[in-house]
Amino acid sequence: MHLGFRASTHQEDADARQGGAPGARTHTPALPPTRLRLRLRLRLRLREVEECLAPSRPEGGRTGIPWAAIQGGSGPGREPGGAASMEALLLGVGLLLGAYVLVYYNLVKAPPCRGIASLRGRTAVVTGANSGIGKMTALELARRGARVVLACRSRERGEAAAFDLRQESGNNEVIFMALDLASLASVRAFATAFLSSEPRLDILIHNAGISSCGRTREPFNLLLRVNHVGPFLLTHLLLPRLKTCAPSRVVVVSSAAHRRGRLDFTRLDRPVVGWRQELRAYADSKLANVLFTRELATQLEGTGVTCYAAHPGPVNSELFLRHVPRWLHPLLCPLAWLVLRAPRGGAQTPLYCALQEGIEPLSGRYFANCHVEEVPPAARDDRAAHRLWEASKRLAGLEPGEDAESDEEPQPVDPGVPSSLSSPHPEEPAASEPYTSPQSSPDLSKVTRRIPVKAEPEPQAS
Repeated sequence: MHLGFRASTHQEDADARQGGAPGARTHTPALPPTRLRLRLRLRLRLREVEECLAPSRPEGGRTGIPWAAIQGGSGPGREPGGAASMEALLLGVGLLLGAYVLVYYNLVKAPPCRGIASLRGRTAVVTGANSGIGKMTALELARRGARVVLACRSRERGEAAAFDLRQESGNNEVIFMALDLASLASVRAFATAFLSSEPRLDILIHNAGISSCGRTREPFNLLLRVNHVGPFLLTHLLLPRLKTCAPSRVVVVSSAAHRRGRLDFTRLDRPVVGWRQELRAYADSKLANVLFTRELATQLEGTGVTCYAAHPGPVNSELFLRHVPRWLHPLLCPLAWLVLRAPRGGAQTPLYCALQEGIEPLSGRYFANCHVEEVPPAARDDRAAHRLWEASKRLAGLEPGEDAESDEEPQPVDPGVPSSLSSPHPEEPAASEPYTSPQSSPDLSKVTRRIPVKAEPEPQAS
């Protein structure tokens, strides 16, 4: 390959310094020394490039690929090593692609929930449903015709999410109610407001959770409070309505991190300091989710209320990047897109536990990838589960005589409502007029239906 350049001779360089051409007089002015040096250096570089790109002649007379140029050197003696390097490079790329295919089909690609149950006339509560897995879960429930309550901490984000879900699902029965799981008083206030305004509760999905305390410093274990104690208290307060509307289901979103958990009952509520303690506290809270689900299934046996722990898989959600330094986001976001599931994929296992037919005998079990999965011995210890139940009652501020038994009368059920969650309904949910703006959403008293029920106790301070 020839680029059309040739290297200058010493005589030409001398003529250039004198401002003339070889063998002829010229009136061209002499170049400044700086420009002359740059010009000479450029010519030398062009000659080196021309030599590197020239086709090599290996043994046998055939023109070959200039492996020496690829390796940064010259000469036929380096061609075999260059060919071996190229083969190793291609082999490495093939292995990486194969590994990614295995990771994608085993971790990233989630099996879809194939439950066909219609939820018309049913009511579902999804905590932390303003984004990520919770929002995708609520969207699917709304598409099936359910009345969906988004229980979120931020009013602004919760109302915006409710507006988006109403628009996307065509179901106007999607509302927001305030709930802060870190505050036991907020949990009690939510339960009181819900029981006084909603006649049914068929599905309760505990999706909200945190993976780090951030900059918050509380005099208690914030990770355990939000991930376990708050959901425990909320379930306890809503159990009367769940039993009244049986068959009903409770889904607790856990994590594979529970396998690293080791509960220390002598220091359950101690404050968490430092990232190492946060990692351990997060794993402990996920183990508490699995043990709570196991004990809850024992407590509810024969009531028609079933419960399941669900692992959504590795998901690219706000929980993943919320506590990562911002300067790492440009590096981690592309990697997360490659190897983590989208929130819609992460919602499939919780939806499976909430909608799938015939899994009632598996109440209390742990599910991953829409299949029941065995857990380590620490997560199936019945004595530890019962001990955690009693400790959670104390941490939640439940009085010794305060239980979850209900004396309220069963609520009337519409004749058109199916008698079981697993009963498919042939009709699709009817579309409704969309709301105009999230800012114009009416307040809670206008959104929810006010149906008189037995008066509930006033919320107690935690």
